[in-house]
Amino acid sequence: MADKAQLQEAIKTQGEVVRKLKSEKASKEQIDEEVAKLLQLKAQLGGDEGKHVFVLKTAKGTRDYNPKQMAIREKVFSIIISCFKRHGAETIDTPVFELKETLTGKYGEDSKLIYDLKDQGGELLSLRYDLTVPFARYLALNKITNIKRYHIAKVYRRDNPAMTRGRYREFYQCDFDIAGQYDAMIPDAECLKIVYEILNELDLGDFRIKMAWEDVKKEMVNEKGLSEDVADRIGEYVSMQGGQDLAERLLQDPKLSQNKQAFAGLTDMKLLFSYLELFQVTDKVVFDLSLARGLDYYTGVIYEAILSQTIPASVSTPAEQNGADEAGVSVGSVAGGGRYDGLVGMFDPKGRKVPCVGVSIGIERIFSIMEQKTSSEKVRTTETQVLVASAQKNLLEERLKLTSELWNAGIKAEVLYKKNPKLLSQLQHCEETGIPLVAILGEQELKDGVVKLRNVASREEVDVPRADLVDEIKKRTL
Repeated sequence: MADKAQLQEAIKTQGEVVRKLKSEKASKEQIDEEVAKLLQLKAQLGGDEGKHVFVLKTAKGTRDYNPKQMAIREKVFSIIISCFKRHGAETIDTPVFELKETLTGKYGEDSKLIYDLKDQGGELLSLRYDLTVPFARYLALNKITNIKRYHIAKVYRRDNPAMTRGRYREFYQCDFDIAGQYDAMIPDAECLKIVYEILNELDLGDFRIKMAWEDVKKEMVNEKGLSEDVADRIGEYVSMQGGQDLAERLLQDPKLSQNKQAFAGLTDMKLLFSYLELFQVTDKVVFDLSLARGLDYYTGVIYEAILSQTIPASVSTPAEQNGADEAGVSVGSVAGGGRYDGLVGMFDPKGRKVPCVGVSIGIERIFSIMEQKTSSEKVRTTETQVLVASAQKNLLEERLKLTSELWNAGIKAEVLYKKNPKLLSQLQHCEETGIPLVAILGEQELKDGVVKLRNVASREEVDVPRADLVDEIKKRTL
C-alpha cells in the first residue's frame, strides 16, 4: 500500500509539472517528454484489478499521420515522383538495415547518429542513415556502371529531434541520382534543374540554390602551404556570392589560375552555369564558396536549396511560436546534394569508381511547411467521386448492385453501411467528406431505368439513363 501511495503522490506531482508547462506555453517537445513520464508512472500504478495500463505514445522523434496529413503528403510525393519520372528515372529499393561496416566511416561526425541493432546471428547491423550509401553499395554489389534512379524510403538517425521544424529520428528521404561516366557537368545541371522544377511546382515561396566546389574550397581553405598573399584573399573569396560572373572573376585571378585543381574546378563551374542558362534556371542559382555539406563522400560540386521566406508566426505551431520572433520561423534548407565520384569505389573489390551525382529533397521539412500552410483549409482525404444513396426504405440491394456496377467501371464510389439510411444523413456525409456527386435511387427511378444524379455543391439534380451514368460521372469529376 505504501508503494501505491508513493506512486499516487508522484503522479499528482508530475501532473502539476505538466499543467505548469502547458500554462507557460512551453515547447511541444518539453511537454511531450513530461507527459511521457506521467504516463509511465500511471502504467506502474496499473488499472483496475491489476490490469496493465499501456503507455500510449509514439517513440521519441517519430509521429503518426492522420488522413489529412497523409493526403497532403501524398500530393507532395506525387509532384516529386512525377518530376523524377519526367527526367527518365527508374526506381529501386534496398533493405532498411545494412551491415554496420557498410555505413561506418561515411558520414564524418554524424556517424555517431547511426542506429546500431543487436547482434542477429553473427551479423552486426545498423539502420540506414541515408539512401546514398546503400545506393553506392547496390551499384558495387550488382556491378552497375550507369543508372538514373530515384528512391523514396525511410531512414533513421539517432538525433535530437526538432519535430516542429521537420527533424525526426525516422523520416523519408526522396533521392534522385545519376551514376555513370558522362561528359562534365551535364548530369550535375540536370540535378539542379530537378530541384528547381520541384520547388517551383510545390509553390513553397521564393528560394535560392547555393552551389560550391568542394575540392576548390579544400584547396583554398583547408590545404596547407598556401602563400601569404593567397591566404589573405581567402576570406574575400569565401564571402563572395554570384553567378557565372563570379566564376569568371575567380578564373582571372592569377594565383588561382596557376593552381591546376582550382582552375579545373572553376572551369567546370563556368561550364555548369552555361548549361543552367540553357535550362533557364540561373535566376535562382548562386555560386557560394562558403557552402559546406557535412558528409565525407562529396568530391565535386555541392549544392543546397534554401527557402528565402520565413513561416509567419500566425501559421506556425505553438512550439515554434514559443521560440520565434515576430517575423516568424526561418525555414532553411529544403534540398541538397552533390557529386560523390569515389563512394562506389570504396565498396568495389577492385576499387573501380563509378562517378555519381545526386540530390535529396527534404521531404519532411517540405511537408511541415505544406501542413502549416493548409492548417486552416479543408483538405479532402478520399478520392470518392460519387455516393450511391436511396430516397426510400428497402433499397439496400439496389444500392449495393449499383455500387458494384460503378466499381467495375472504375468509378470511385461509396455506400453507407445501413439498410435504411435517411437521405439527409447521406447528403451530409457527402458535404463533410467532399464527395461531389450523389447517385440517388428511388422506386420511380428504378421503374424509369434512370438514376437521379445530384451535384452536392450546387444541389442541381438531373435524371441520367442508367446506361449513361458512368460516362456522366466521369465527365463531371475527371
